[in-house]
Formats: sequence, C-alpha cells, structure tokens
Amino acid sequence: MGGEGGVETTVPASLQALQQNPDLHLILVGDEQRLQPCLHSAAVELRSRFSVVHSAKTITDLDNPRDVLRSSRDSSLFLATELVQKGEVEAMVSAGNTGAMLMAGRHLLKTIPGIQKPAIVATIPGARQQSYLLDVGANLQCDAQQLFEFAVMGSVLAESLAGHSCTVGLLNIGEEQYKGTEEVRAAADMLEACEELHYIGFVEANALFEGLADVVVCDGFVGNVTIKSSAGVANVIKNLLAAQVEESLLTRLSGLSSTSILSRLTEQINPQRFNGASLLGLQGSMVKSHGNATTEGFFYAIQQAVREVEHAVPQLIAERVAAIMAANN
Repeated sequence: MGGEGGVETTVPASLQALQQNPDLHLILVGDEQRLQPCLHSAAVELRSRFSVVHSAKTITDLDNPRDVLRSSRDSSLFLATELVQKGEVEAMVSAGNTGAMLMAGRHLLKTIPGIQKPAIVATIPGARQQSYLLDVGANLQCDAQQLFEFAVMGSVLAESLAGHSCTVGLLNIGEEQYKGTEEVRAAADMLEACEELHYIGFVEANALFEGLADVVVCDGFVGNVTIKSSAGVANVIKNLLAAQVEESLLTRLSGLSSTSILSRLTEQINPQRFNGASLLGLQGSMVKSHGNATTEGFFYAIQQAVREVEHAVPQLIAERVAAIMAANN
C-alpha cells in the first residue's frame, strides 16, 4: 500500500513478477477494496498464484515510525512483516515508510546474532560492473564495529549473487590512511585485520561508479545522500541526451537511429533497474523499494527479493558472522 504510486504501481508490478517467475507465489497485503480493481486484469493462469490479506490501515510517510508498535499492528506493513516471522512467506517487499519497516523488522524478525543493527544495501551501476553500497539510510551514525558488520553482510550478499569472492572498500574523502573520521579509520584497521574479507582500502566518491570494489561501506547518512544524488544525476543525463542526440553528427553518420542509441544508454543508467534495497542483518528477508518507484522499479524490487530468497542470504550472513566471530575470539 505504500509509495507514491500505491496499488496502481505495486499490483501491476506484482503481476509482472508472477509472469516472469513461474514458481513465484505472492500474498498482497492491503485494502482489499482498493486491490481488487487492479487485479481484474490478471491472466487466468496467474490467479492461483496470488492471494490477498486484507488490511484497512496504511502507514504513510508522515507517520512516526515509532507508532508502528503501538498503534499500527494491523497495518499492511506490519502484517506483511509478520508473515515472514510466521514462515508463511520467505520475503516481504514494500515501498512504504522506511523507518516503520525497520521498526517492524527489528521487532518481529530480530537481528542476526553478532549483528548490532540492520543495514539497507542498494545496487549501484558501474562503468565495469554493478556494486553494492551500504548503509543507505537505516543508521545515520555508525561506529567502527557497525561499519565492519556492514562489510561482512555486504560481502555475503555480493558473493552469493556473483558466485565468486568479492572485494570490499570503505567510502572516504581520500585514499590516504590518515583521512576520514575516527570511526572510518578504525573500521579500516578492523577490515585489514580480517582474513575472511578481501578489503582493498578507501574508495573516494568520484570513483564509486567505476566498480573498484564490489561492496562499498559507509554510514546511512552518507549512503542515502549518495544514492539519491546518483539517481538525480542519471535522470539529468538522460534528459540532456534526449535533447541533444537527435542532432548528433555521430548518430547520422553511424546510420543508427537516435532512439536506438538513447534507449540503450538509458537502460544502462536507469535508476528503476537498480530499485530494491535489502535490509541486511535481520533473520528474514525484507526489501525496501523507493517510494517514488514506477511499476518497473517495484518489479525489480520484487526480483531482488526473489534472488535473496533463492540464495538464502540471511542464513549465509548468519553463518559468515558466526565463523568470523569464532576466528577472532
């Protein structure tokens, strides 16, 4: 029910996800009267693979996240999280209030032993490869231990999806060892001492999208500003190209249509393709969609949840954390 588009965005995206994933079953949690009109267009063969759990209450972005435990236990967001806790679903996806989602997740699913706080990880495009950035909004201030834990969780996610060992970097204002906050420098020392992680050092913001590291770690304030700034830049580039490519000499000489060139580049930098930020560190899978996601964007958020379930990411994180704790005690 959350997000700017509401059910007019989330329901079509859900039906698209069912079409793309033959083994997928979805439970749509929300106001049944608002959901049903959007479901009338569902193909007959899809109707056996989704069901509706009614909830008349919706948490908006204006609601205080702290109220979710006091007065919003009958909300769609809380009930959807509760389905994960009960084992009735393997993951939940929401475009709703991020703070409320975190509160519900920590209360119902609990954090993995050895993890202090969950972190939100986002996928970012790169010149050579995509990478993962965390935290992007769950924890505005982090100490060195929490940054270290984010690195562990991010590497597990990246390696499970890539199928090979992945590198980890710390986002900083310079590559020199003496630069950065006390917390970042202390986290660097911890990562360098951890043989289980492939730490490559500091990564500057201007190199973030060059794919120097598979996983880049920062606090939630820096990460949130970074991810939103990058999405804004991508939209600006797309609009500028749309205005200029028609007159491009290269376009005319190459014999390619401007539409073809623009569509290929737009697809590569399209922020909607990278929508879907996992809440890592919980004993269950939760994926946060951006509130202004389109139907395409929410579809990709569901796809992220599917991949996380297929690779059993929470279980892998728990195993890796336990192994690192044992090795360093």
